[in-house]
Amino acid sequence: MTQYLLAVMMDGALPYANEEEEQASGKEIDAFNAELQASGSWVFAGGLHPADTATTVDATGAEVVTTDGPFAESKEQIAGFWIVEAPDLDAALAMAAKGSAACRMAVEVRPFDGA
Repeated sequence: MTQYLLAVMMDGALPYANEEEEQASGKEIDAFNAELQASGSWVFAGGLHPADTATTVDATGAEVVTTDGPFAESKEQIAGFWIVEAPDLDAALAMAAKGSAACRMAVEVRPFDGA
């Protein structure tokens, strides 16, 4: 089986109209996580703090440079992720569709290199 990254992409602020919708989404995400675990597809998952809490480390030059904030200057940022095992891309895309519906954000699907 191939491992895939399902990256939750946030476009600006969280997409929830109110606290109740955010809580409902949380319950749907919990159910989706349980489904992945029960199917044996689950490898690891996690939500992330907002991009403005990031620190970028660049050690490609003669010295290590650290900078507050995300590396990419973009309105789209990774809000969380799942790492799953799937037999093929179509199965990973089907998982991503369920994850996207649960968290109400777009999900980018990428296979791991060498898989």
